[in-house]
Amino acid sequence: MTVVGVVSPGHMGSGLGGALRDGGARVVATVRGRSRRTERLAAGLELLPTLDDVVAAADVVLVVTPPGEALAAARSVAAAARRTGVSPLVADLNAVSPPTMVAVSEALEPLDVVDGSISGPPPSVRPGATVYLSGPRAADVAALPWTGVRPTIVGAAVGAASAVKMCTASVQKGVWALVGHAIATAAANGVLEPVLADVGSFLRVGDLARPVASGATKAHRYVAEMREIAATQRAAGLPGELFDGFAAAYQALSGTALADGDPEGVGTITVEEVVRLMGVRTAGSAAGG
Repeated sequence: MTVVGVVSPGHMGSGLGGALRDGGARVVATVRGRSRRTERLAAGLELLPTLDDVVAAADVVLVVTPPGEALAAARSVAAAARRTGVSPLVADLNAVSPPTMVAVSEALEPLDVVDGSISGPPPSVRPGATVYLSGPRAADVAALPWTGVRPTIVGAAVGAASAVKMCTASVQKGVWALVGHAIATAAANGVLEPVLADVGSFLRVGDLARPVASGATKAHRYVAEMREIAATQRAAGLPGELFDGFAAAYQALSGTALADGDPEGVGTITVEEVVRLMGVRTAGSAAGG
């Protein structure tokens, strides 16, 4: 039986771990020092006392952390491998730029490393997420017993899978930051109703509120991700200021009441509720179209 370690078993990590467990793998993790929410999310996995125990048991270690913690997590896994004398294959699945992924790979030496990224919600929420993989041993991670997940190899170079994520996330998360700013600005000027009517000619207005609200609960994580996207675009010869701005937008959003709670707890919500929880001071009356 293949043993997969998950670092760490949050919303996405526990979802991926569950997908592998359902496929027949033994999936281990630790929640030492983590929140009660993480303990709840990881309840279906085999929980071990420490990171050293997880790394020592695993054939493959999947690292799924907030982007800003990717390098620190790599160093922790490398240190655990040295202490326990093991050499698992490590797949870093974090939303980081290709240069950051190279730094992660260097931090993990001499362990073999696969670059990975995730598109879609945790498979525990909805099956069908794609895990993009690159690097010389990408096929080994693709061959794990995934259930409800589509492993996709995108190249032999470490950094290729991360580049995919930086591009797709720039569209998805950039759009929702833009929508959030647009509806907040409309409300502040008393024109939310006509703006929604106009936007409804090319977007489904009923689909706008929940993604903005869900993104707000993860806004503190998205700040670093937007900066990673900016770095990726600068490395491609493009201006990075656009996503520096989105980083600032998510930083501001993370301090609002809309950011309270967890993504799995976001239910039905209206645009008007989103605006109110963003703390927008609305104009007294709506203007005509």
